[in-house]
Amino acid sequence: MNTDPRRAWVDVLARMGQEIQLHLDERYRHFRITDAVIIGISLLLVVLAVFNVYYVSVLYKDLNGIVSNMESMYDHLLNVDEDMGAITQRIDLFDKNMAHMQPIHDDMQSLSNTMPTIRVSMHEIAIEMDAIRQDMGLLSSGMTLIDQSVHQMTGGVATMRANLGEVARPMGAMNPFMP
Repeated sequence: MNTDPRRAWVDVLARMGQEIQLHLDERYRHFRITDAVIIGISLLLVVLAVFNVYYVSVLYKDLNGIVSNMESMYDHLLNVDEDMGAITQRIDLFDKNMAHMQPIHDDMQSLSNTMPTIRVSMHEIAIEMDAIRQDMGLLSSGMTLIDQSVHQMTGGVATMRANLGEVARPMGAMNPFMP
């Protein structure tokens, strides 16, 4: 039996063709798996993007609400500051009026020489008026401190309002892109 030398080449090429076909089939199967994974990940990313846009819009609305509350608080603190200034002025005026009590006390002393019964009563009134004058001085000092504190709080709230406005501004720029 004589073997044809071309037969070996034909067998080798046939076997190479089969191996190449198996390799192509396996490669095609891997491409399909990769495509399915890419589609799945893409869908997951789309869902995550939708939720992110929703959360950014909620955050934007919440920050706008905070800023409007801070502006309202600032306006109210300005009113409180004005009211505290008016109260402080009235207490200062009342304290100045209390300073006139000393001459009245002196006049009562002269009357006490002629009317002993009135003198005892007027002396008690003078002691009480002096205590009231001292209390009014303390109250005036306290109101001045409260007025200064409210004024400082107004400045702090104004700074907080400006800072929150700066934080909310980038969110406002994203608003036209949101649904």
